[in-house]
Amino acid sequence: MKILITGGCGFVGTNLALFLYSKGFKINTLDNLSRKGSRYNLELLKKKKIKNFNFDICNFKKIQKLPSYDLIIDCCAEAAVEISKKDIDRVVNTNFIGTLNILKKIKKDNSKIIFLSSSRVYPIKEINNVVNKRIIKSKLKIKKSFGEKDNIKGPKTIYGLSKLSSEMLVEEFSYAFGTKFIINRCGVISGPLQFGKQDQGFVSLWIWSHYNKNKLKYIGYGGFGNQVRDVLHIYDLCELIFLQINNINKINNKMFTVGGSKKSYTSLRQLTKICEKITNNKIKFTKVSKTSIYDIPYFITNNNQAMKTYGWKPKRNIYKVVKDTYVWLKNNKSKINNYF
Repeated sequence: MKILITGGCGFVGTNLALFLYSKGFKINTLDNLSRKGSRYNLELLKKKKIKNFNFDICNFKKIQKLPSYDLIIDCCAEAAVEISKKDIDRVVNTNFIGTLNILKKIKKDNSKIIFLSSSRVYPIKEINNVVNKRIIKSKLKIKKSFGEKDNIKGPKTIYGLSKLSSEMLVEEFSYAFGTKFIINRCGVISGPLQFGKQDQGFVSLWIWSHYNKNKLKYIGYGGFGNQVRDVLHIYDLCELIFLQINNINKINNKMFTVGGSKKSYTSLRQLTKICEKITNNKIKFTKVSKTSIYDIPYFITNNNQAMKTYGWKPKRNIYKVVKDTYVWLKNNKSKINNYF
């Protein structure tokens, strides 16, 4: 099977490319190499002779000229939530127009698509109602998990809207032209090859900051660090997508919520304690009480549908996520120092 992975030199795309290559698939990637870390990941792909097409996903003329593939895995996205307030065109063009271009290519070649969406399609108000607090002074309890049937109506960030719109576009193409798809609505993903920053890849950023004794901030909800996210190990995601590929002729035109669930979740404070234990370093934190209108206090994914369909569930908990990422960071510090 020939597979194209868009965003293939990013964190998720590179891990997927290397994993699927190891399983015998013929892999190409598409990535314009605009992000920090993408050139480091490109070198890893070159070692496996995985070809990358270096141009923007918005360039439909070049996408048209690509070889035909049996499957395209669309990982390409501008995923930083706060950027979507500041650079709307960039977010919409990459996340929506990019997906449209890929779908037109799929229609022409009669290919299939696995589309990686986001948990940020859920409305902010709906998530806030789970906790119902503007200032979180104590540890949050796990109250609710979000799944395929939960409400998606309401403001959700421009980034979230772009991903939900792309989900709907994938479904419309399937209805109109018979294309086969799988949508994975993913929460936080982390692990090796992730170059983290404050609003994207926070787990990797936390580990890197502890390892290098850099200062960090608890931002929002009073600055107490009690916000909760589930965190999926990238290797667990790779294993799910491998199952989906092998079954896509029989199981298709479905959407799955995919995340660390109750197996792997953390607050920022808990993450700090794990990083302290693994790195043997303590760092200074400052509190920023003000909460962004785009921030959410809590998110846990409901994986029941993926579990029923594929017999899949996350194997690795948050400690394993942190440990594996730390080992990669430590072993490659001199090569990746400039990418953070």
